[in-house]
Amino acid sequence: MVRLINEKNLWVLKSAIVKWMGFQKHHTHIVEVNNQNSTPCIYALWHANQCCIFGIKNKHNTSIMISRSMDGEIITAGVESLGIKVVRGSSNRQGSVEATMQLIERLKAGEDAALTIDGPSGPYHRVKNGVIKIAKLSGCPIIPLTWYSPKWCFLTLPSWDKMTLPIWDTNLINLYGEPIYVPSDLPDSEFGTYKEKLKNALDDLDKRAPEEYKKIKEKKLWKTHSTPI
Repeated sequence: MVRLINEKNLWVLKSAIVKWMGFQKHHTHIVEVNNQNSTPCIYALWHANQCCIFGIKNKHNTSIMISRSMDGEIITAGVESLGIKVVRGSSNRQGSVEATMQLIERLKAGEDAALTIDGPSGPYHRVKNGVIKIAKLSGCPIIPLTWYSPKWCFLTLPSWDKMTLPIWDTNLINLYGEPIYVPSDLPDSEFGTYKEKLKNALDDLDKRAPEEYKKIKEKKLWKTHSTPI
């Protein structure tokens, strides 16, 4: 079976995503809710919501970890076109040590980081060890992050992660959770406690998101406080 993404069409897909980003950034309006600007920090989000990193105001000082796969090549092109920094690798796969150390170095230098904590290929909504390890070694807090819009143009794709993305003119919110600090002396055997805490925090944000969106809509903040991607 021929892969839909291969070396022959890779450049076409990379060019397409850059052009789409260039178009969509003028039509995506994101209001941040409860962002305490705990810099440096580690934004933790589900793989489905990876595009919500475009809505943070300090994205030009943020590094996101993207896998070394061909899919990752395409995503990297789009991310870099918006000025977001990239570390290639995975906290759980090939290049894990190098990528993890690069991210920790950037965090210690005062930059923020972003991780899709059930990526790059699942299982769906299962927190992996990487984010806990990086928080432990860097001393930086984990900030749970999700985004939400009830508009028809905020799509959910039929992929394993149920990826969400805006198409055309879309008002959204980025909703942030309270910082989660991981002790520097936390043994590996206790990672599960913090993984569960992070999952619960993200689940809570998803439940709260519709009501928070309603509050922002009533205040009409997209006209004055939104951040285009």
